[in-house]
Amino acid sequence: MSGRDAREAAALAAVAGAPVSRETLARLVAYADALRRWSQRINLVSPATLPALWQRHVLDSAQLLPFAGGARGWLDIGSGGGFPGAVMAILLAERPETTVHLVESNAKKAAFLGATLADLGVAARIHRRRIEACAGEIAGITHVSARAVAALPDLLALTRPWLGAGARGFFHKGRDYRREVAESAAAWTFDLVEHASKIDPGGVILEVAALRPRDDRRDERRSRTQGP
Repeated sequence: MSGRDAREAAALAAVAGAPVSRETLARLVAYADALRRWSQRINLVSPATLPALWQRHVLDSAQLLPFAGGARGWLDIGSGGGFPGAVMAILLAERPETTVHLVESNAKKAAFLGATLADLGVAARIHRRRIEACAGEIAGITHVSARAVAALPDLLALTRPWLGAGARGFFHKGRDYRREVAESAAAWTFDLVEHASKIDPGGVILEVAALRPRDDRRDERRSRTQGP
């Protein structure tokens, strides 16, 4: 293993919570290289972040791995350049019991995801459509992820079909996340755990579960009070 590979492997193990196999590391490095090549033709990530691609995007995505215990179906929405969805597909490739779904409506980005992951031998299902069209069609989801897709209130509305059915959401958020949480609490009830980001000093991973519209909770209490 070269010095660069050793450094990347150590950094990856630190955020992923455990060492990964050489094959997994090689796939992640190859994925990052492919993204740089494709980025010369299409906008997959902000060009300003390409020099720090491993840190800003790969490692930032890989920090979700410790939460993947028991994952049967992983759904990533607005996958874009593949962060965190494609990274999770690579990290979970050695778990045949887990199916990873990437939802990306942009045709060029979806083509990149499909072609690159296929070249790497990573089985992931690419859905070239909007997430609103996927409710009822993507089943068996236990984990949902999203990064830089929408404000939390909108994100909860988009992921309700899965979070309301028992899946857990893992959402990257920046320094202003508390305002988004407060706005979300006006319309939704949910269980929330805040995990400090291992990459962004001011960022968090918001773990959301038991999502319900707030009116549903009021209706439930009213029903219990009034009886049959």
